[in-house]
Amino acid sequence: MTHDITLKLADEQATLKLGADFARTLEVGVNVYLHGDLGAGKTTLVRGGLHGLGFIGKVKSPTYTLVEPYQVLRNKTIVNLYHFDLYRFMDDEEWDAAGFRDYFNPHSVCLIEWPDKAGSLIPQADIDVYLELNGEGRIARLVGNTRAGKACLERYQES
Repeated sequence: MTHDITLKLADEQATLKLGADFARTLEVGVNVYLHGDLGAGKTTLVRGGLHGLGFIGKVKSPTYTLVEPYQVLRNKTIVNLYHFDLYRFMDDEEWDAAGFRDYFNPHSVCLIEWPDKAGSLIPQADIDVYLELNGEGRIARLVGNTRAGKACLERYQES
């Protein structure tokens, strides 16, 4: 099994479906970094993932709040999922003051847009997702970096 998957996504619906299918393979404690230019589909992918996990409601980009917390029920257990958008992140002190470090724990899933803005404040990505525009669609590349990340991608390929 490869731990580097490249997919062509024809349109927004394909991005939402990838998000839904991919999210069902994630296990708690996993950190996913989302890379791509503005408009590449990072938030769309997260929206698809949350809805695929059963979240009902609006999924918005946390551009101004930096993080949006969600709870989903998985295997009769509530899972905390944190969607970070660090595009406007500027201040390392803000990170500690807001308690963001506590969100990265063995009982949560963290999805981080613009992870490079946080530098060494955040732990290593278990999975990197690279999205780029490709005509009307997108190219998605998923890379497993850790044992947990690779296991998630193996489950994705088997589904």
